[in-house]
Amino acid sequence: MDLPMRVLIVEDDMVDRIACRRMFERDFKGKYLLLEAETGEEGLHLAQTESLDCILLDYQLPDLTGLEFIERLLGGAGAAIPVMMLTGADSATVAAEAIRRGARDYLVKDVDRHYLELLPGAIRRMLRERRLVNEKRQIEARFRTLVEQVPAITYAASTGEAPALRYISPQIQLLGFSPGEWLASPALHAQQIHADDRAGAVQAIEASRRGGTDLRHEYRMRSRDGRIFWFRDEARAIADAGPEPLIQGMLIDITDHKLAEEALRQTRDELRRLAAHQETIKEDERIRIAREVHDELGGFLSGIHSYISVAMERARASGAAPDPLLADAACLAKDAIGTVRKVITDLRPSVLDQLGVWAALEWYADQIERRSGLACSCEIDASVAGEELDAARSTMVFRIVQEALTNVVRHADASLAAVRVERQGADLHVTVRDDGKGIDPSRLLNRESWGVLGMTERARHFGGELRISGVPGQGTVLFLQLPLEDNRVG
Repeated sequence: MDLPMRVLIVEDDMVDRIACRRMFERDFKGKYLLLEAETGEEGLHLAQTESLDCILLDYQLPDLTGLEFIERLLGGAGAAIPVMMLTGADSATVAAEAIRRGARDYLVKDVDRHYLELLPGAIRRMLRERRLVNEKRQIEARFRTLVEQVPAITYAASTGEAPALRYISPQIQLLGFSPGEWLASPALHAQQIHADDRAGAVQAIEASRRGGTDLRHEYRMRSRDGRIFWFRDEARAIADAGPEPLIQGMLIDITDHKLAEEALRQTRDELRRLAAHQETIKEDERIRIAREVHDELGGFLSGIHSYISVAMERARASGAAPDPLLADAACLAKDAIGTVRKVITDLRPSVLDQLGVWAALEWYADQIERRSGLACSCEIDASVAGEELDAARSTMVFRIVQEALTNVVRHADASLAAVRVERQGADLHVTVRDDGKGIDPSRLLNRESWGVLGMTERARHFGGELRISGVPGQGTVLFLQLPLEDNRVG
């Protein structure tokens, strides 16, 4: 069974109190329990000692005015008790002032006491409003408790031409500041943003708050003791937050993620520098081996061929037929010399060092056509024909084209391949296209595609980008974009 509502009437007019009491007993017996006070002091005492649901307050009391009563009530133990002011017909100004000072409602007393009939409904309305306010406060308290347990700094800010921060969660202590300090100093947020990130971050935040738009921005902030934290600032506009739209956001600490990301980036850069160093060593070793094969093995084979030729000439000069084995040996020596020259060319084409990369590409396309029967063309645009690349980038471009054409011969089942080199702005564009069976896109992600990976890393080391695309049955296209200025990594 619900307990009756405990209502206190503070009224010095005994007739009004009796009339009010009789009306409650007659029409609402058991639902309301009416307590009475004749003076303001007596009413304040009851408010402090009794558990009351509401107070009906007359403005004219023998010791206090209604406004004085409300002021003392709100400053004491009964601050949470809703008050309904009972005023005369000509006291609209008093009623308005009472509402401004904390009364929940007012009711105009008429001489015929018809207001008593309206009183229960007005009380119920006031209590319902109080209940809704209390429920809202409880929900807000639970929400705030939940928000303040989130491992992030939450905030709310107004929007418009003069946006202001309205709330900051206690997690701001991560930066060494209390919520009160942060709210009291609007410039503190911008001051703590890292100098290198400040302009961009402030611009993004102000644009979000002035325009009431969503925000997602990453920047560094410095704590009171000088430590650096990375935050991702995420905010959303809440259009139904009331008469003034709000921005609700979170500052999420991503410092560990950024440190891990930086460590990964450094490791990746070191691996790329190592790979580039290994490529340099490999090219140097190819040059050394090619030189030694040419000077040593080539010299020996040439000498052997010369000795055999001399022996055969001497035999003819003496009138004897040369031994057939000598002729066979001469042929073998000549074939060996040709093989050595091919090995030397594959190790390091001399044309690359003597005539430059563009001539080397044309030469290599011709070699592919002769060896494999694949129709292979190479077009060097006039815009780059006079452009000279340094030795390292020349080698990189040649090796990528060499690897691409080798893959066409081995895997594409193509009848035609074309190499085109041109200039676009400050970049060099190299395209290798074939009409073969096309590459399966899934193979590009295959960790065993070391050739593709090697070409990609070669390009990245010099600040370039390599893309390979293909459609099954329609061929494959390799595209290299390379800055003409030396932008190598590391």
